[in-house]
Amino acid sequence: MGNGYILGILGIVLGFGIALLIYFAKRNSAFKLIAQSTSIAENIKRDAKTEAETLKKEALVEARDDWFKQKRILDEEVKERQRELRAQEKKYNERLGSLDKRLDSLEKKENSLTDQERKLKSKEDELHHKKQEYDTIIQEQKKKLAEVAGITREEALERLRLELISTARQVAANDVKLSIEQLKLDANKKASEILSTAIQRMAVDHVSETTVSVVSLPSDEMKGRIIGREGRNIRTFEKASGVDLIIDDTPEAVVLSCFDPVRREIARLALVKLISDGRIHPGRIEEVISKTTKEMDENLIKIGEKAVLETNIHNISPNLIKILGRLHYRTSYGQNVLQHSIEAAWICGILAAEINLDQEVARRAGLLHDIGKAVDHEFDGTHAIIGANLARKNGEGKLIVNAIEAHHEEVDAISVYAALVQASDAISGARPGARREMLETYMQRLAKLEEIANSVEGVNKSYAIQAGRELRIIVEPAMIEENQTPLLASEIAASIEKQVQYPGQIKVTVIRETRQIAMAK
Repeated sequence: MGNGYILGILGIVLGFGIALLIYFAKRNSAFKLIAQSTSIAENIKRDAKTEAETLKKEALVEARDDWFKQKRILDEEVKERQRELRAQEKKYNERLGSLDKRLDSLEKKENSLTDQERKLKSKEDELHHKKQEYDTIIQEQKKKLAEVAGITREEALERLRLELISTARQVAANDVKLSIEQLKLDANKKASEILSTAIQRMAVDHVSETTVSVVSLPSDEMKGRIIGREGRNIRTFEKASGVDLIIDDTPEAVVLSCFDPVRREIARLALVKLISDGRIHPGRIEEVISKTTKEMDENLIKIGEKAVLETNIHNISPNLIKILGRLHYRTSYGQNVLQHSIEAAWICGILAAEINLDQEVARRAGLLHDIGKAVDHEFDGTHAIIGANLARKNGEGKLIVNAIEAHHEEVDAISVYAALVQASDAISGARPGARREMLETYMQRLAKLEEIANSVEGVNKSYAIQAGRELRIIVEPAMIEENQTPLLASEIAASIEKQVQYPGQIKVTVIRETRQIAMAK
């Protein structure tokens, strides 16, 4: 037991010693670690300080560079502003100098005007005094003239009046002659005004004549069937045909309105078929209009071919033949345009035969001269230019194209055929009965024109020619001087404008000629 106790104590002492050894070993190790950490921290601190100094220096250098850059930019802006200010100052100084010069000039002009006004006042007073002196002299001369001439004052005044009238007419005639060129320059403007007035007055009549077709109905009950439930039938008809269907209070009739005469005719024929059939509903309407359109296309070709055969013209484009057929449904002043074109073709051929030209070319030009009227509602421009473009696109030659576009003198003619087309167009359109004018009215208008001319003193004979489009007047050379003829023509033209109603224009031509005859024996 005593040995065991001692061994226990020794074990405890030995364990405590070992513990102390371990403690001191760990302590020494900890001190070493602390020393190492302290050394590392010092190194890091030193490095961080060095790096901070470096970054600080770099930041200062960069800041200094930015400052210099900003300073340079600001210096440039300041210099630019200074240049602008100097330029504005220069302009301002120049304007001030200019204003000073203008002020000096105005002062000089004002002084000059004052001097002129003073001089004019002086001259006015002088003229007033001279006028009084002249009035006194004139009165004295009148008395002396009356005593010397042996005539009364009234007789002298009458002679003076006649002399002044003659002088005035002479001056007026000269003024008219001088004004002719100016009148020619103003002709286009005046023509535009006249046309606008005529269009305004004639618009309603023209639209009623050229855009409306009337379809008769068996009864007024048919109007309701054409309209349909909630208007579906009339809407379908207008949409399918492209024509306005007007249903108003007119008894047993409806109106079709459209500028395209062919489309209006298709709608008329389709509506007649629907009324005759009695089955009127959207499906049937579309079917009938489609069928009628095809029939109309075939009919146009037949009409065009008939016109070509009638005028004995060959090798014409199928497209032009169809367009010729469209002219059958177009009228101008009540005259059917296709019939007018056929007439013009034959007249062209007759005229060409008289002067030994190609008759077929002449007839071809005459037949196609108004072809533009078939589509003039679809294109911009006059019917002559539109027709020429159509002919050109469909293979017609240069002579034919020029004859078409020149028949209203919108372009210069390059051949005799153009002149033949102009003449045949005028002959066909101007002959009595060709257009909407009764023969009796036509004759009365011609007689009235000649009556107006013959009532003027100095007129020997007058003739209304070219269907009343020109009035030729022959004057007595002993009574009318050469320079008085322009005034006489203007006076007669003014009388015609006041007393006669006529379409278009009337050309007044005054002819003065002298003939000397001698007999040789």
